[in-house]
Amino acid sequence: MNLEELCEVASTCVKCPLHESRTKVVFGEGSKNAKIMLVGEAPGKKEDETGRPFIGMAGRILSEIIEEAGMDRSDIYITSIVKCRPENNRKPKKLEYATCIDLYLSKQIELIDPDIVGLLGNSAAYALIGKKNIKQIHGNTYELNGRKYMALFHPAAALYSRVLLPQLKEDMVILKKAVEK
Repeated sequence: MNLEELCEVASTCVKCPLHESRTKVVFGEGSKNAKIMLVGEAPGKKEDETGRPFIGMAGRILSEIIEEAGMDRSDIYITSIVKCRPENNRKPKKLEYATCIDLYLSKQIELIDPDIVGLLGNSAAYALIGKKNIKQIHGNTYELNGRKYMALFHPAAALYSRVLLPQLKEDMVILKKAVEK
């Protein structure tokens, strides 16, 4: 199965309760040959309306940080641990993210085969590598099952606490350098 076929399957998924309130599945976008894959928590309101990841306020910050690090957003593959928006922007429940990771995200990672997966925020870091406390683990690289992961602050965190913005920018540069090695 290729990425387009997997996206088609995801677009009609009813395997967890999140499908009940979604407008559109937010599968992911970017280069199918990306060296960097970024994984966030879940789609927000704008993403649910359009089917595109990280296009709201946090997405604008993410795009700026990617550009400031000397990269092009279109060269990166961007997605989330769940493909449907949780009601009221709540955190995805374990059943929801475990189902989505098993059915879709693990296959996306396998098909794209990035050099490194950037985990945006606590939810993505915990769901994929079992690590908590993004304040302590951000900027660190972890290897799991032969794949490299790096924890970063979620761009939405920089919306609420501007002091995190320089650290997020620095971590994005570290992520880029990890691929260039």
